[in-house]
Amino acid sequence: MKDKKKSKEDIKEEIKEETVQDNEETKEPSGEEKEDVKPDVKSEEEPSEDGRSGDEAAETEANEEKADEEKASKDPKDAKIEELNDKVMRQMAEFDNYRKRTEKEKEQMFEVGAKSIIEKILPIIDNFERALEMAGSEEGKEQDPFMDGMEKVYRQLIDELEKADVKPIEAVGKDFDPNLHNAVMQEETEEFESGKITKELQKGYMYRDSVVRHSMVAVAQ
Repeated sequence: MKDKKKSKEDIKEEIKEETVQDNEETKEPSGEEKEDVKPDVKSEEEPSEDGRSGDEAAETEANEEKADEEKASKDPKDAKIEELNDKVMRQMAEFDNYRKRTEKEKEQMFEVGAKSIIEKILPIIDNFERALEMAGSEEGKEQDPFMDGMEKVYRQLIDELEKADVKPIEAVGKDFDPNLHNAVMQEETEEFESGKITKELQKGYMYRDSVVRHSMVAVAQ
């Protein structure tokens, strides 16, 4: 009877020991033993190489894929029409450039031809002026009808040249300009300042904005 009672106590003791062991196993580790557990914080999205965020890059990629799909799914007829329209637009632009270029070349050729004709007419004008000057220098002589006719022809010729934008270059009393005048001599004079044109030996002419013939002048020292 005594042995039986001890066995019960032994059983209780064993149960107690097992309970203690279970508590020690389930006990949380101390602060030193506990591992540092960092909260799972979602890292910020790093921008892509071109400076866009992940969402923007993904959206752009999706748009590009969508555009490629639309292009692939486009009707071949529409693609052909678009290609032909592009070719037509290019040809129209090339034709417009060709037209402008030919008009400019035509204008340049016309100007060169006009200057060439004017250069051939200028000696005739010089002869008219010399003849009229000689006739006017003879004092006391009655006016010759022939010379009157020559003067009228000369005036008519000058008027037509002016209508064609041909004008004489101003010289006497003006500052010498190598772009307009050709100095052939210098002379001392008190009438004009140094660098001023004193005489015009041969009249110069301009066609529009270009010189056809430079004026031959004398310049004050």
